[in-house]
Amino acid sequence: MNADEGAPQISFGAAARVWARIGLLSFGGPAGQIALMHKELVERHKWISEARFLHALNYCMLLPGPEAQQLATYIGWLMHRMSGGLVAGTLFVLPGFLTILVMSLLYAGLRDLPVVAAIFFGLKAAVLAVVVEAVLRVGKRALKTRLMVAIAAAAFVGIFFFAVPFPVIVLGAGVLGLVGGRVVPAAFPRATVLADAAGRVSIIDGMMERGELAHTRPSRGRTIRVLGVGLVLWFAPLAALVAVFGARSVFVEEGLFFSKAAVVTFGGAYAVLAYVAQSAVETYGWLLPGEMLDGLGMAETTPGPLIMVVQFVGFMGAFRHPGGLPPMLAGVFGSIVTVWVTFVPCFLWIFLGAPYIEALRENRPLRSALSSITAAVVGVILNLSIWFALHTVFGEVVEWHRGWLRLLVPAWSTVNVPVLVLVALAIFAMFRFRVGVAKTLAGSVVLGVLWKVLLE
Repeated sequence: MNADEGAPQISFGAAARVWARIGLLSFGGPAGQIALMHKELVERHKWISEARFLHALNYCMLLPGPEAQQLATYIGWLMHRMSGGLVAGTLFVLPGFLTILVMSLLYAGLRDLPVVAAIFFGLKAAVLAVVVEAVLRVGKRALKTRLMVAIAAAAFVGIFFFAVPFPVIVLGAGVLGLVGGRVVPAAFPRATVLADAAGRVSIIDGMMERGELAHTRPSRGRTIRVLGVGLVLWFAPLAALVAVFGARSVFVEEGLFFSKAAVVTFGGAYAVLAYVAQSAVETYGWLLPGEMLDGLGMAETTPGPLIMVVQFVGFMGAFRHPGGLPPMLAGVFGSIVTVWVTFVPCFLWIFLGAPYIEALRENRPLRSALSSITAAVVGVILNLSIWFALHTVFGEVVEWHRGWLRLLVPAWSTVNVPVLVLVALAIFAMFRFRVGVAKTLAGSVVLGVLWKVLLE
C-alpha cells in the first residue's frame, strides 16, 4: 500500500516472484502460456484488467517474435518500467533456455544410445501431429473471409511449389493488406471489440488513472534513446564475433541468420519454422531434416516459447562446425549467440513501440495488414506440416525441379511404417479424444521406446 494515497501498489519483488512462477510453468505453447498469464495477472492477482490484457496481447500479435514472451515483457514494463520488462521477459525464457541447453548437450553426446534414439523416435511422430493441429487451429482463427482463404492458398503455393522466400511472402501479404484495407475493407475481418468482462478497476488501471505511469506516454527523445541502445546491444556482439572469429565463422553466420529470422517471425514459431528448418538443413548444413523434428520435440516438452527450438539449431550448427573450439563448447556458445539475437529484438520491439499502442490499435490499414500476414502464415504452416511429414515418414525425399517449379517427391520404398503408425495414433488422440500436447508427446515417447525395445 502507498502510505500517502492508500492505493494498492505492485512491489517489484512480488512481480518478480510471479514472473518466475509463470516462466517455470509456461508449457503448452503460446495458447497455454497466455492462459497462464491471464489466470495469474487478471484473475488471481487482479493486477491488470481483462480489457488492458487483451489490448496488450493484440499489440504483441502485431510484432515478429513469440507473442507470449512479448506480452510478459510488455506487462512487466507497464508495471515497473524497463527493469520490470527485462525481468519479466528474461524469467519467461530462462527455464526453457537452461533445459534445452542440457538436452542439447545430451543429444549431441549420447544420441547414439538406444534409449535416446527411441525417445526421439517417438517425439517425431507426436510433433508432426502437433504441427497438423496448429494448421487447423490457426486457420480457423485467421481465415474469416474468402480473401483470407485466397491469401493463405497463394502463400502455400508460393513457398511449396516455387520456393518463394518467407520474408517475401510476409512483405507481400502486408502490402496487400495495407492497400486492400483501404480499397475493399469488407474483405477483411472486422476488429474485435475489447471489454472488461469483470467491470472492475485493476491495480494497473488505478495507477494509470492517478497518473502514476508516466513512462507509458510517448516521447521522441525516449524513442531515440531506446532505439540506439537496442541496436547497439543487438549488433555490437556480432561485430565482436567478426573481430574474434572472422566473418565466415559459424557464430557470425548464426548471429546474422537468426537476427534476420527475428525480424520476420510474424505469426509465432510455427510460421517461421519452415524458413529456419529449410535454411538450417539445405543452405547451411547445420542439421539433418529429422534433427529439426527432434529440436521441435525438445521445445514442445520444455517451458518457455516454442521459438526456443532455434537454440537447438544454433547448438547443433556450432557443434558441427566448431572451428578451433571443442565441439561441445562451440555448441554452448552457438546456443547463447542464437538466443541473444533472437530475444534482444523482442525486448526492443516492446520498449520502442509500447507507448504508441493506442495509435497502433486504432490504425485500420495496419489491422488489415496484420490480417493478411496472419492468413499467409496459415499457408506457410501448411507447407511446414507437409515438409515435416515427408521427412518424417519417408527415409528419402528428392527435390524435383523444372524451371521455377519445385516439388518434393518421396521415395515410396523408404516409407517408415512404425513412424506412420505412431503419427496416426498421435493425430487420433489429439483430434478424437482432445488429448493435450504434453500427454500426446509423453504417450508417443513411451510407445516409441516400447517399439524399439520389444519389436526391433
